[in-house]
Amino acid sequence: MIVEILEALFLILTFLMAAYLVRHYVFTLAVLNHTSKRKRAAIITRSDAYQPPVSILIPAHNEERVIGRILQGMTKLTYPKDKMQVIVIDDGSTDNTRKIAEGYAKPHNYIEVIHRNQMDGGKGKASALNAGLKQAEGEIIFCFDADYYPQRDIIEKLVAEFTDPKVGAVQGRVTVLNEPQNVVTRLVALERIGGYRVDQQARDSLGLISQFGGTVGGFRRDLLKSLNGWDESILAEDTDLTFRVYLAGYKIRYVNDAECYEEAVENWSDYWKQRYRWAKGHMQCFFKHSLEVLKSSNLRPREKIDGLLLLGVYFMPILVLFSWVIGVPLLLTRSSQWLSMCWVFIPVSLYSFVGNFAPFFEVGIGAYLDGRTRAYWLIPLLIFTFLYNIPICTKALVDLFISKILGKNCNHWDKTVHTGNGNSYIIN
Repeated sequence: MIVEILEALFLILTFLMAAYLVRHYVFTLAVLNHTSKRKRAAIITRSDAYQPPVSILIPAHNEERVIGRILQGMTKLTYPKDKMQVIVIDDGSTDNTRKIAEGYAKPHNYIEVIHRNQMDGGKGKASALNAGLKQAEGEIIFCFDADYYPQRDIIEKLVAEFTDPKVGAVQGRVTVLNEPQNVVTRLVALERIGGYRVDQQARDSLGLISQFGGTVGGFRRDLLKSLNGWDESILAEDTDLTFRVYLAGYKIRYVNDAECYEEAVENWSDYWKQRYRWAKGHMQCFFKHSLEVLKSSNLRPREKIDGLLLLGVYFMPILVLFSWVIGVPLLLTRSSQWLSMCWVFIPVSLYSFVGNFAPFFEVGIGAYLDGRTRAYWLIPLLIFTFLYNIPICTKALVDLFISKILGKNCNHWDKTVHTGNGNSYIIN
């Protein structure tokens, strides 16, 4: 009886891995199929007629090494300055973040700084963004992390999507600024290529759930207000807001040529902290929104399927581990034909889940489309990032269950440390 139960579980796990595998293949083929269409669309001149007032929120907690870089980028934006409000939220910083931000605000009247004391600040990005939202006056609210550096015309590219009344939010592309620094930054860059160049683009092209990534994106102010801003109890406030936008009947558009450059984590310790926060927050969103997605009348069947797969993506490393735990004993004790066939599938599916939303073939195709042929040799190393994500996601799930059992919100915002090393890669 126990063996039969384990076999059934193994079959279910294999089916789930197959679903994700097919999903990633479909995404890859969709992007290849739509490449020529995107090239034709890219040559269409964007209209300058629609230039609504915008507010740009930049949350910053102890970001003295990078805050000057993004504010310098803000001063170089080509969007009309009389229609632009830049709000730096000094979120209880104890370093020179406040001084540097005020140094930019003084000569530029469209830049302002909000100071939060140490009691109110330092509680996470969602809390800081909500504080900034109270002061935002623009029709469109944009968000940029403090370690980012935007294209000069990025606001024009992003705001153009809001001419469609069905669009409630927009997401640009994240590219790694400090990629050449070491192996970790190079692998993160590959993850970003697969995750944005292919995964995000495919969702947009196929009319699925395009995801707001927490930065390099914007929302209609009225919609954001009606949703009560960011949920401060969720670590993945971006994923949470993504689903609240779709459940409210709006769409999110992805703009691949609206690039912004980030300073990626530089070591495995910071990688762990960042991905742990993403994993736990994503799991929180799964338990919060799964049932709502299934019942929603604003989502089409294909959006519901994609939404559930998106919500469950951080469970996959754990499920792969579980499939090994129950699959190896079954393979050693029984040799049924269907079990052997499932095991043939395991190595294929394993290599399809490397990275964060960036499977092996998505990274490869993304690098190909970007002309990044010299990056190919690093792709096999992404298997190690997947293996590293197994204990990360497992710990995130265990901690989440413990917090549920205790009935406490045990969220701790572990801030990503930015060194400012990305500054050396900017060409002025």
